[in-house]
Amino acid sequence: MPKYLMEVCYTADGANGALKDGGTKRREAAKGAVGSVGGTLESMYYAFGDCDVVCIVDMPDAASMAAASLNLAASGAVTCKTRVLMSVDDIDAAAKKSPAYTPPGR
Repeated sequence: MPKYLMEVCYTADGANGALKDGGTKRREAAKGAVGSVGGTLESMYYAFGDCDVVCIVDMPDAASMAAASLNLAASGAVTCKTRVLMSVDDIDAAAKKSPAYTPPGR
């Protein structure tokens, strides 16, 4: 199953909800959201800096990840950046491919 990194930032309303609910309830909500589209929450951490929460999730496909991301954005409680995570094996396979490409001006 593909892995994704989610960097979640609370809005003011989201931060107020997290203060009210606590981390455990927010983790259960994240598990529920990811699980409802066939994925699993591998890990969830609160963080300092540019984002408030970092999650690693396994999703069956990109459409499932997009559905979860759209649902989060529609809530208005958070903004989220999502990145596809690739294994070392994925990079090894990519390194063995030779795409045909002509740079501009050549």
